[in-house]
Amino acid sequence: MATEDGMARRARRHFTAEQKAQAVRLVKETGSLSQVARDLDLTRSALKGWVSQAEVDAGQGPEGALTTEEKAELRRLRREVKTLRMERDFLKKAAVFFAADDDRTS
Repeated sequence: MATEDGMARRARRHFTAEQKAQAVRLVKETGSLSQVARDLDLTRSALKGWVSQAEVDAGQGPEGALTTEEKAELRRLRREVKTLRMERDFLKKAAVFFAADDDRTS
């Protein structure tokens, strides 16, 4: 995959929670986010996000920031709401259909 300037774009990589925790631990041990990012071939912004999220999870983040568990629950609840809305809409359409069918048979 190439970008507009002709440079090849690296495929998106996925990391486990353990890999992220290890990278965050290295940043805390060394004190150098940039060096750890270079050593692990990560973008500085991705590593900074992991460090920030780890601080939130440890209760040291900004007020109102969601922990990893809270984010996961929010995603789950949003999916559930979407499913329930689809089911509700289907039942509404079915009720209208059957009500119309009753009118025709009466």
